[in-house]
Amino acid sequence: MAEPTSQSTAAVAEPSAQPIAAANSAPIEAAEIEDDNADPTYGTEGAEPTASVASSILEYFVPTDDLSLDNFDIMHHFLTLLLDDKLHLAPIKPDATRILDIGTGTGIWAIDFADEHPDVTVIGTDLSPVQPTWVPPNVSFEIDDCAKEWTWDADSFEFVHVRYLFGAIRDWTALFKQAHRTLKPGAYLESVESEPTSYSDDGSVADDGSVADDGKTALGGRFGAMFREAGKVTGNSMSVITDNIQVQAMKNAGFVDVQEITHKVPMGSWPKDSKLSQIGAFAKMSLESDLSGYTQLIWHEILRWPANEFEVFMIKVRQELKDKKLHPYFHVRYVWGRKPEAAESADAAPTA
Repeated sequence: MAEPTSQSTAAVAEPSAQPIAAANSAPIEAAEIEDDNADPTYGTEGAEPTASVASSILEYFVPTDDLSLDNFDIMHHFLTLLLDDKLHLAPIKPDATRILDIGTGTGIWAIDFADEHPDVTVIGTDLSPVQPTWVPPNVSFEIDDCAKEWTWDADSFEFVHVRYLFGAIRDWTALFKQAHRTLKPGAYLESVESEPTSYSDDGSVADDGSVADDGKTALGGRFGAMFREAGKVTGNSMSVITDNIQVQAMKNAGFVDVQEITHKVPMGSWPKDSKLSQIGAFAKMSLESDLSGYTQLIWHEILRWPANEFEVFMIKVRQELKDKKLHPYFHVRYVWGRKPEAAESADAAPTA
């Protein structure tokens, strides 16, 4: 199937009703191994964090210390590279005046969008007040819990952007219903999610889903299993792509013309393709920047696995991330849907 043709963020555009491919499944070809100096992130140990543990640790596993905030900005960079410098795939009407960014984190996506669209008011929300104060005049930030009832008026936004909330949401349909209510008819919701499950096209990283520390690789076994098991304990799924949660929840919330695209994101600069190699280098940097910061919260506080096994496991993961004979990648999925116009609403009402 054809790759999606997203609209440039240089100018907001009218919606397109053309169907979009469900996935990008082409195998990633690995480059021949020469030396590790080609990737400045290889051989760099992830620093030990001084993570501040939020009171809602059992509901959301990501710390908000400096390392995790740096990780958020690096993640934004490789996601932007993934989309060829675009900030979104959903079309936005040219006369849009107000958009909402849920889970804004450091606010980097909202700031970039506001810079590109100075006539659009951008509001970013997050649980933590970690956003900068020096921002474009058309962007503002509010502290808010998106899992609770939204206070925005109905039909008040022309676009809602939701990114990287896996592990933080218990009821995705309820979340998307709130977005549906606050969007104007004809406007789009876009959800961008990932999950910490490692794959490989050549079998170098085999994901056996085992929680035991005896799999082919730590990345392909216990690492992904750790997050999946934590999601079961907290009730906040960390397998949103595997379980196809975004698509189903969006349809259940009443959105139509729901489209999706799934990208493979390499962990490291091992791909032969120069663009994927660059994306992979930053993705690996993002993962390593605070590797212990978020895994130790899950390991010790949520799963309560043997404490003496944690550091040994982390050493294995770091070693595998540096091993260019291994070719791991993870998935990032973009899903977007349109709130029906008034005339369509009767046929596309949200499910109970």
